[in-house]
Amino acid sequence: MKTISMRILGLLMALFCTTTLSAQQVDWRVAADPIQGDSCRLLFEARIPDGFHMYDTEKYVSGPTSTSIELTVEGGEVLGELLSLDTPHRYFDEIFGMQIGTYEGTARFAQWVKLAAPTAEVKAAIDYMICNDMSCMPSDDELTITIGEPQAAVAPATPKNAADSGSLWSQIIEAIIWGFVALLTPCVFPMVPMTVSYFLKGEGGVARGRLRAALYGLFIVGLYTLPIAAIILVTRLVGGDAVTADIFNWLATHWLPNLLFFLVFMIFAASFFGAFEITMPSWMVNKTDSKADTKGLGGIFFLALTLVLVSFSCTGPIVGSVLIKSTSGEFWSPILTMLAFSTAFALPFTLFAFFPSMLKNLPKSGGWLNSVKVVIGFVEVALGLKFLSVADQVYHWGILDREVYLAIWIVVFTLMGFYLLGKLKFAHDSEVKHVNVTRLALAIATFSFVVYLIPGMWGAPLSKLSGYLPPITTQDFVLGGEGVTTATPATTTSTTRKYSDKLHLPHGLEGFFDLDEAKAYAAQVNKPLFIDFTGHGCVNCREMEMRVWADPTVLDLLRNEYVICALYSDDKMTVEESDWVTTDTGKVLKQLGKINSYFALKTYGVNAQPYYVLQGIDGKQLVEPRGYDLDVAAFVDFLKRGLAAHRGE
Repeated sequence: MKTISMRILGLLMALFCTTTLSAQQVDWRVAADPIQGDSCRLLFEARIPDGFHMYDTEKYVSGPTSTSIELTVEGGEVLGELLSLDTPHRYFDEIFGMQIGTYEGTARFAQWVKLAAPTAEVKAAIDYMICNDMSCMPSDDELTITIGEPQAAVAPATPKNAADSGSLWSQIIEAIIWGFVALLTPCVFPMVPMTVSYFLKGEGGVARGRLRAALYGLFIVGLYTLPIAAIILVTRLVGGDAVTADIFNWLATHWLPNLLFFLVFMIFAASFFGAFEITMPSWMVNKTDSKADTKGLGGIFFLALTLVLVSFSCTGPIVGSVLIKSTSGEFWSPILTMLAFSTAFALPFTLFAFFPSMLKNLPKSGGWLNSVKVVIGFVEVALGLKFLSVADQVYHWGILDREVYLAIWIVVFTLMGFYLLGKLKFAHDSEVKHVNVTRLALAIATFSFVVYLIPGMWGAPLSKLSGYLPPITTQDFVLGGEGVTTATPATTTSTTRKYSDKLHLPHGLEGFFDLDEAKAYAAQVNKPLFIDFTGHGCVNCREMEMRVWADPTVLDLLRNEYVICALYSDDKMTVEESDWVTTDTGKVLKQLGKINSYFALKTYGVNAQPYYVLQGIDGKQLVEPRGYDLDVAAFVDFLKRGLAAHRGE
């Protein structure tokens, strides 16, 4: 009874305050792509008012009004279903009592039509509903477009990158943690009480000192964040969004930057181990420090700059790590992650100025600071392997397979555990006369992690680390499992299945890596296509494969009900000339990854990985595509709905 009442309340809310909201309308725009043969794709763009959301195209029973676009084509016919070019935000709505999907900002849709003449008039009846936190408003619009005449183009769907919001948040949280860790390094920790005392003893009393300390923290944040932001924004202004995205895509997948990043991590680790010290030139530090005595804002700024330069030998490796890791995301990621890092780094300076009594509780400087530095060095070695692994997978070098990667991690963290127990010493370490509780707790956690890693040498999935490890298909030996497999569908051979000598599916699944081959086989066996837009360097793809695909129900559906086609967007393999693709701008694409990426962007308006499309043997999309989401039940529902659509149920 309660559920029914809540649904009735939801429907009443949909009709509430329509007069008040009459000024809030969705701005619909429509344009037509160039005609291809006798077909044409229409692009619809909805610009949603700020603070409102619009529901997706899913059909809801006793739920909100979903978005629908009904076309009437004079001199033609509608082909297939309406395609959504943007992935909606899906969540469980308590009012309607069901899973729903919504769009905010903009939403883009595509619909193919077949023409019987060079020109055709299309009328679109659009039904939708927009809501905010207070009320909802159902509405409808009518649009008319003449195909074959020049049109004002709708902006293409904004390319989505592999780093979704969840991945970005994880990068931000990691950057905050590193910001606090940086405070515990020998270059920074002793400066906390020194610089805070400087402000408290300054002219103008305690209140003015606190204001100056707050400005000091703000300048620290700016010195770390603004140079990165300036570089990225200049790139956007000069080359546009696409150029910026290409740069970060190159940084994330090309062998050269990945090997450079790997070497940088190893150099920083060696520095933390005490092999040498990375410092700024002394003339730069001395000149900056001399200007810090100046009164006013200028003096505070140069004092902050002095801190940044002096602490570079400790914070430089951490800053480099944060920035390098964030380049695999969209172009705002480095700015946001550096803002998070610098805010965490600067926060204690301001807090200690406001609450000076806290300074009494700070531990004294000593050998423990160098221990923090060494532990960070071990972590740098482990994380740096990820970049070598990406290059190894993208270019199929075969030098860092999963078991080799795991073996190195096991050794690194075992040595780290012995170091924490005082059994391993470096040049600048103090003698560990006894193991305190903190060291013991960290050692227990480290050795526990090593124990968790060891079964991976025999093929244990280690799903918690799936995003960081090479795929299990690179492992030579899996106890009772798959390992590297070249299994092929029963009616095909390895010679006809392109790229199967270098590309493999997880969990022993069989499939294709060329869409045309997959389509032909799907038509032959009358099964729908499961198109997987993926990438070697895609962390979220590995997580989906190990935490969602590994579910028995999902595996059964993929193995028995679908024809799988994995399209790698970052593979550097050069294909045969007959498979080269020429873009709309005349550029010839020769690499497999670039061809697949172009297809995803041109067809679905995305370059996201992972991105899953269910397609019928007639080439029509069966249900709305799906991106990164670790909800197993929702993924099973996605596959079952696609199967039902294929069967006409």
